[in-house]
Amino acid sequence: MIRYRLHCDSGHEFEAWFRSSDAYDDQATRGLLTCAACGTGKVEKALMAPNVAKRADVEAAVAPVPNLPARKPFGAQLPAPMLEMLRQVREHVRKNSDYVGDRFAEEARRIHYDESAARGIYGEATIAEARELHEEGIEVHALPALPDDAN
Repeated sequence: MIRYRLHCDSGHEFEAWFRSSDAYDDQATRGLLTCAACGTGKVEKALMAPNVAKRADVEAAVAPVPNLPARKPFGAQLPAPMLEMLRQVREHVRKNSDYVGDRFAEEARRIHYDESAARGIYGEATIAEARELHEEGIEVHALPALPDDAN
């Protein structure tokens, strides 16, 4: 996993994790990156310095530092009303759609080509499968990941 600092053309900065630098490049090329604050798709990597730990830094990191709050995961940085809205969106999808598991791409195609009843579905798809669906003109959206998902 690799973490990049990103920024949009409106000046918002945020961080995101990617499986690899190639995964970032793939998502950026396909226009799948959006700003969490304003929703624009004009997102780029921000200038970052490599974080190379020195022995003293490692020793200091092991010792507790009083009066410093713990670092929160990215989603926890969102305002509470926005997190609640995202939870409601996910809950609505789950209540009003059929879960198809890892058959998502297959079932989305069947619905798109009128081989299966039209209905809302959700499940899992690889990045490659999502790209292929998009190229076929099949509209798909990722459900937002929330801080609770890591627990």
